[in-house]
Amino acid sequence: MSFQAPIGTRDIFAPESKTIGALIAKFASLVELAGFDLLISPLFEDYEVFARSAGQASEVVSKEMYVFSDRGGREMALRPEGTASVVRAFIQHQNPTPFKAWYATPAFRYEKPQAGRYRQHHQLGLEVIGSASPSCDIEIIELATSFLKSIGISNFTLLVNSMGDENCRPLYREALLDYLGSKKTELCQDHQDRFKLNPLRVLDCKKPECTSVTKDAPMIDAMLCQECSSHHQEVLKGLSLLAIDFISAPRLVRGFDYYTRTTFEIQSNSLDSSQNAIGGGGRYDKLVEKLGGKSETPGIGFGMGLERLVLVLEANGIEIAPKQSPDVYLVDLSSNLNSPVLAGLLRRCGISVDYSYEKGSMKSQMRHANKSGATLAIIFGQRELERGLYKIKDLATGEESEVPLTAIEEAILEKLSKIG
Repeated sequence: MSFQAPIGTRDIFAPESKTIGALIAKFASLVELAGFDLLISPLFEDYEVFARSAGQASEVVSKEMYVFSDRGGREMALRPEGTASVVRAFIQHQNPTPFKAWYATPAFRYEKPQAGRYRQHHQLGLEVIGSASPSCDIEIIELATSFLKSIGISNFTLLVNSMGDENCRPLYREALLDYLGSKKTELCQDHQDRFKLNPLRVLDCKKPECTSVTKDAPMIDAMLCQECSSHHQEVLKGLSLLAIDFISAPRLVRGFDYYTRTTFEIQSNSLDSSQNAIGGGGRYDKLVEKLGGKSETPGIGFGMGLERLVLVLEANGIEIAPKQSPDVYLVDLSSNLNSPVLAGLLRRCGISVDYSYEKGSMKSQMRHANKSGATLAIIFGQRELERGLYKIKDLATGEESEVPLTAIEEAILEKLSKIG
């Protein structure tokens, strides 16, 4: 019987795996400068953690979550997104505020696999819990856009909206419900049946029927209360002062019920328009309370899809994790296990080393040395070992020299520095 990875999942090898590792490292170095620390939380949680946060009517909960009962009969779910687990961890451990965390995690959604989005995909994200200030929103968006620019991605579009709060959104929801009710038969088949559960999701529908109907629908920006409007204008002002280009997008609602006030999405201009979102997020001022924490504990964050980022890098010919050739290749013609010992000694000095486990002839090992792209070859057999001398060969020029074992590290480092 031959086993394969489950549908919608895949094995990620180099060079893509190296690119993903480099993306995580670059993200960590950027956000840790802003005071964020890595949080590693479980890949599965109590089902209610995600159901309460995303909303029972959301497609993530109703259609896409991987739900299972463990051996104790508890209903659990694999993580569909990063925010809920961070909020649960914050509540459980009573972290001081502002709580600032970043994560890099697999996420699981049962949906049709598409470009850059699989049933197991990977997300980078960060969250701030405990601040309602617009300055926090500005920092989150600035970090998201700065990260993209730091990896060479500049051709993206930032969409920004406000979802209002518990004071103004219910009024908008009713106005939208009335409008959609009058146009029910013109909506796509899915939303004819479901628009009453979550009317705001109709604004995000990409099907032409809903797009046509909602072009004249009431928009939330015209119905924000004074507090939400002031908050939104402060955010937009801050982005302008930072020279961050954005488009006001009153149709932008994102996919989770927990969003309040600021929401944003970053779309790549290098991907197909139907699958061009590479990240987004927003404020969730009621989520802590919804998951059992203290009321009036605001939060905001964002997530980015690593697979989508890889696609954007490839589309723009950007390489952030170029193939690294070894500094040294060992050509071992002796009858003893000298290669792993010498390789270990050299690696402790920061010299990258490769060699053939199976040894082979001089010709065979030199062929491997040249194929590896190594700068230098160290050639030794029984005669060299008896004399205590090792031959160092520059694989580009063919120049050779002999050095004693006691001086081999210094000799290699000197040659590498000269070669550059």
